[in-house]
Amino acid sequence: MSNALGYRTAIVFGGAGFIGGHLLTYLSASGRYDRLVSYDIAPAKQSVPMVEYLTGDVREPIAIPGHLNGADIYNLAAVHTTPGHQDWEYFWTNVNGAINICAFAGAIGTRFVLFTSSISVYGPTEDAVDEAAPLAPVSAYGRSKLQAEGIHRTWREGAEDRRLVVVRPAVIFGPGEGGNFTRLARLLSRGHFVYPGRRDTIKSCCYVGELVRSMEFARNLGRREFTYNMSYPARTTTEQICAAFAKVAGFNEPQLLVPWSLMKAGGLAFELLGAVGIKTSINRERIAKLIKSTNIIPNALMSEGYEFETTLSDALTQWSKRSGATFV
Repeated sequence: MSNALGYRTAIVFGGAGFIGGHLLTYLSASGRYDRLVSYDIAPAKQSVPMVEYLTGDVREPIAIPGHLNGADIYNLAAVHTTPGHQDWEYFWTNVNGAINICAFAGAIGTRFVLFTSSISVYGPTEDAVDEAAPLAPVSAYGRSKLQAEGIHRTWREGAEDRRLVVVRPAVIFGPGEGGNFTRLARLLSRGHFVYPGRRDTIKSCCYVGELVRSMEFARNLGRREFTYNMSYPARTTTEQICAAFAKVAGFNEPQLLVPWSLMKAGGLAFELLGAVGIKTSINRERIAKLIKSTNIIPNALMSEGYEFETTLSDALTQWSKRSGATFV
C-alpha cells in the first residue's frame, strides 16, 4: 500500500537477525519498495543496501519517523533460543512485541502484516502434523508464539481490507544462521559429533532462501489470512542430515551412538559445574531436545501449488559454495 506521497514502505521488525537480513536482501532486490526500514534492538551483523537501520525495542511503544501511511509490516522480532531464557522473558518480548507492533500497524493504516510464528505451537511430535493439527505448545516460547498469533489475528479482524500471513517455520538454516546447523557442521568437521540417544529423530528443517521465497508466495495469494508451516516436505532424520553434510562437505559420517541415560548424566554434570560458576550451554533440557522429533508437513503451502526450488542437499551445497566447509 502506498502512503500519501505515493511511496511504498516496508518495515521489518527484527530485521537485524538471521532471517531478517535475508528477507531485507530479497525485498531490496525486488524493487517493490521505495523505503525499507529495519527496526531491531540489536545492530545488524551485515547491512543491506538501501535499508534504513533503526534501533528500537518492540517491548516499548513504537515510534518511527517519516511518512509511513499504509506501510507493510514484517514482524520477525522475538526471543526464541530455547532453552536460554526465563519463561517470562519469552512472553515479555513476544507477546508485548505483538501488541505494540499491531497497535503501530493500526495507527499508520497498515494493510498487510506477515508474522513469523513457530512450529513450537504444535509441541514435539513423532507423528506428522500439518496446519490442521491441534496446537499444544509445551514450552514458554511456543505458548508465547501462540498468543502472539492471536494478537495478530485480532488486528486483522479490525478492518475488512487488512491481510495477514502467519508462517510457522521449522529449523531454518543457511548463511549467517549461527544456530543448530552451524553447530552441527562444526562438530562434524572435527569428528566430534555423536548421536544422542537415537539416530532416527525427525528434525523438520528448511533453507532460509526457501523460507523467504515462501513468504513472497504466501503474500501473492492475496488471502485475507493465510497460515502455513515451512519445512521441506520430505521427512529428515538426524542421521540423514549428517549424511547430507558428509556428502556435500566431505565430513566423515558419525558412527557412535551414546545411550540417552549417559547423555542425561552428562547434562547433569554440566549443570553441577554451572552451579559452581563454570558456565556452559549444555544442560539436560537442551540435550533432551535432541531426541524429540519435530515432524512437520507444509500441507497448506503445497496445496496452493508452491514448488520447492531446493532439497536439503541442494541447500547445503549452496551454503557451502558461499562459505566453504565452515558453514558460517
